[in-house]
Amino acid sequence: MNSADASGLAVRAAENDAPRVLQPSGWPAPKGYANGMAADGRIVVTGGVIGWDAQERLASGFLAQARQALSNIVAILAEGGAGSQHLVRLTWYVVDMDEYLANLKELGAIYREILGAHYPAMALVQVVRLVEKAARLEIEATAVVPR
Repeated sequence: MNSADASGLAVRAAENDAPRVLQPSGWPAPKGYANGMAADGRIVVTGGVIGWDAQERLASGFLAQARQALSNIVAILAEGGAGSQHLVRLTWYVVDMDEYLANLKELGAIYREILGAHYPAMALVQVVRLVEKAARLEIEATAVVPR
C-alpha cells in the first residue's frame, strides 16, 4: 500500500519494519531498482564484492561472476545479521556496459534467484578496470536491519 507523506512523496508501507521504497508521485515506476529507500536501524555495509569464491578463484564470465558476487553479498550480510530484504542500496561497477546490457534478462533471473524480488536503490557505473584484472564487475551493498 502506498501513501503520501507531508511533502507528497509516495512511500510504500513497510512490512515488519523493512526498508521503505520512496517513489515520488507521478514518476514512472522504475524497473529492477528503486529511486530511493528509507530505513531505520543498524547499518551493515560491504566493501566492493567481486565474483570469486572463498579460495579467491574468479568465476568464468560476466553472469557467473555476477551470481558469485551476489551470493558473496548474501553471505556477508548474514554475518552482520542482515538478509537481502534489508538492502537499501547496491552500487554496481562494471568494466563493460555493453556486456551488462546484453545480459539483462539472464542477470535479472540470477538477481531474483539470489536476492528475491527486493529492489533497493541502485547505481551502475562503468569503470576502466577493477583491482582484480579478470573481474568483470564489483558490487557494494548497504543494508539496514531494523532495531
